[in-house]
Amino acid sequence: MPDLLSRLRVGFHWRGGPDVVFADITEWWRDPVVLHELPATLAGLIGGEPTIVMGPASRGTLLGALVAAHLGVGLVEVRKNDRVAAHSPFYSERRLPEQYHAGGATLSFRRALVRASDRVLCVDDWVESGGQALAIREMVDEIGARWLGLACVVDDLGEREQIRRHLGVRSLLTAESLLRD
Repeated sequence: MPDLLSRLRVGFHWRGGPDVVFADITEWWRDPVVLHELPATLAGLIGGEPTIVMGPASRGTLLGALVAAHLGVGLVEVRKNDRVAAHSPFYSERRLPEQYHAGGATLSFRRALVRASDRVLCVDDWVESGGQALAIREMVDEIGARWLGLACVVDDLGEREQIRRHLGVRSLLTAESLLRD
């Protein structure tokens, strides 16, 4: 794993100016070693033998698909602001707080894709406030499926220990470990 972690650090950059700074992880997808090693490494962070992987759009879906393929299980894409879900009783959906990325969003997935017998692993690239994962966990709990945890590349929750424990967050890196230039 040290090679993977060093590659993740090298492929990461803080971008922007004095007023707006954002995390640029686009180099991760260009590195074939990262693409090869990341699915197994993320899958290994959480125990419990998942039956499905859930990933929020968009990078959580990308990573979730890689992890699901590695595990030999299915993927449930959690969509943002899906117009079909807004008009259908066949979807689970949750509104994110207005402060989420300056305007909120609605997360949804088709209910029939998650069964009460499922063991759910949620996968994402970055967790900052926990808002998306908390909403997904609520929907999973509502169905009666078992939440195994959130496996992510970067934990940026800071001092939010209660959220980290509730979600079962396991990560490869912390935002603090990614030095700002």
